[in-house]
Amino acid sequence: MPVVVIGAGPAGLAAAAHLLDRGLEPLVLEAGTAAGAAVREWAHVRLFSPWGEVVDPAAEKLLAPTGWIRPDAAAYPSGGDWAWQYLQPLADALGERVRLNATVTGVSRAGRDRIVDADRAAQPFTVHYTTADGREERVLARAVIDASGTWTTPGPAGGNGLPALGEKAAADRIAYRVPDLTDPAVRARYAGRRTAVIGSGASAFTALASLADLATSADGAGTRAVWVLRRGLSGSTYGGGAADQLPVRGALGLAAAAAVEDGHANAVTGFRTEAIERDSEDRLLLVGEDGRRLEPVDEVIVLTGFRPELSFLSEIRLGLDERLQAPIALAPLIDPNQHSCGTVHPHGHRELSHPEPGIYLVGMKSYGRAPTFLAMTGYEQVRSVVAALAGDLQAADRVELTLPETGVCGGAGLFDQPEADQASSTGCCAAPEPRLVQLGTPAPAASAEEAPAGGCCGS
Repeated sequence: MPVVVIGAGPAGLAAAAHLLDRGLEPLVLEAGTAAGAAVREWAHVRLFSPWGEVVDPAAEKLLAPTGWIRPDAAAYPSGGDWAWQYLQPLADALGERVRLNATVTGVSRAGRDRIVDADRAAQPFTVHYTTADGREERVLARAVIDASGTWTTPGPAGGNGLPALGEKAAADRIAYRVPDLTDPAVRARYAGRRTAVIGSGASAFTALASLADLATSADGAGTRAVWVLRRGLSGSTYGGGAADQLPVRGALGLAAAAAVEDGHANAVTGFRTEAIERDSEDRLLLVGEDGRRLEPVDEVIVLTGFRPELSFLSEIRLGLDERLQAPIALAPLIDPNQHSCGTVHPHGHRELSHPEPGIYLVGMKSYGRAPTFLAMTGYEQVRSVVAALAGDLQAADRVELTLPETGVCGGAGLFDQPEADQASSTGCCAAPEPRLVQLGTPAPAASAEEAPAGGCCGS
């Protein structure tokens, strides 16, 4: 029986390459019409990491006989470059081991539902999936590696983790991805209009910078952005900047700060969206939990992170952290409430294991709702997992990975705490009281009471 890999993205295809290298047969089930289907949807966005960090060694070994030439290790690919120059050739090398238009609908033990203990571990996995024409198929597997990612389940605008009241009704005016402003139709949607960007991470930085570029272009006069943050402003609002060990990631925050300083938008802090309403002119109004109502906007871009899709694993016994929805042993290593500088300890098959032996969540999905996942993390995860499946525990336990720090001090939890609680926090980088900041003024510098980005975390 094969090892079924769910998802033909970077981690899934790397897992398949490692399985072949270990003499195990992979079967990759991909819901999309092409390898790297999710990556292709953000083809216009540049990666944080250079080519040297986004090509898996086992994959490169598999590609070598095909005449594939590795791109310049120091160059930074876009999502499109990554998909077309690496993921597609890798899928081609795997051949019929990759099945496209195969949407996994359920995973279980053959003949055993979730509650049955008897002889459970001896049964193979049964993986159900549907094809493009609606047919239902089933395949038995010796193990399952779920690398399906989180792209299909973005976070909502609501500050409580649920869609804001009226959010679904306003779906025609809301986007949950960074818009591709090189597309004429998309560009026309935002040009000369007022857009709210909800979120505080790299995707929000990218959207703000893109809208600022549009505002300065010949066809973008009048373009404005409103940056809606649940946090307050602090020295780390714009990321690590020059202190980020991934320069491109740090530059995104600096670009967002420039958008602020140049007056292309204004920022609203400490705002948790409770409702989205329409006014008499069919514009959208964001209403906060505290009763604040923002000025009307034409469009909303919600960039509040992603979350794992777990419904098709309902018959599998997973051990997931109650907050992050990541494997229990991994969660403390990646919890943004605890880890403030972006460092993650090396981890492999042991941290990724579940009460159900033989199934692993890897790649972005392994992080649950935690941010800052990097491709090299997924590659090391699948190397360790496949070594364990092959019975080489010595190699599986030899996990060595040094990840670049973000240069940011202050976990998400610190920013979300009420001001009265921040003094007693075990963290070192408290945020100031939420306030409205009009863009066009310099980004606020860290005060004497705020440690500079990375200064208290050993970066």
